[in-house]
Amino acid sequence: MALNKLKFNSLNVTPTAGKVVGFNSDVDGLEATLSGGAMTFIKKLTASSSATLSFVDGSSGVVLDNSYKEYLFTFKNMHPATDSAHFQFNMSVDAGSNYNVTKTSTMFRSFHFENDSATALAYDTNFDLAQSTNFQTLAQEISSDNEDSCSGTLRIFNPNSDTFVKHFISTFNMVNLEPITMVMYGAGYGNTTSAVDGIQFKMSSGNIDAGDICLYGIA
Repeated sequence: MALNKLKFNSLNVTPTAGKVVGFNSDVDGLEATLSGGAMTFIKKLTASSSATLSFVDGSSGVVLDNSYKEYLFTFKNMHPATDSAHFQFNMSVDAGSNYNVTKTSTMFRSFHFENDSATALAYDTNFDLAQSTNFQTLAQEISSDNEDSCSGTLRIFNPNSDTFVKHFISTFNMVNLEPITMVMYGAGYGNTTSAVDGIQFKMSSGNIDAGDICLYGIA
């Protein structure tokens, strides 16, 4: 059987929206196309001394059903009313009556002191969960100084599934108390095969003084 050679001079890489990456089976010429899912804005909530911010499917224009297989939350300058509060979330399977889905998660963080006195990268056992219904921490010990806050993203995959557990991935940056910049990376799953139809956010103590949360559906 003859071995085809890839001719690099004939390589044609063409970014084209809406196509799957593919290769010519003859290998004489090669085309690569790039694609990405469309992001649809669904709902924005703005905190103003709010105890909680909740997104419940079918309530106030919120969509959190099988319309999308992935949902993205973005967080802009979530500011705690209380110093050293953690920003957290939980899930509901009963339209927001209870936020107590059992979760297992893993967390790690890196930080850098403002005065350059210390840096670190480490697994964080204080905020991972093992089959717990507690709220999952996304950002820890946020300073309540006027200029400080946390920002980041949370992705939840196929929350409407009645077959699989509910995976999530988070990335947050915050100004911690020292002061330092800290980034927290989290991932885990809600251990339920019931459809998740509500997501709630809160601080571990005190109110969410300010900040915006936007929900998007990823096609």
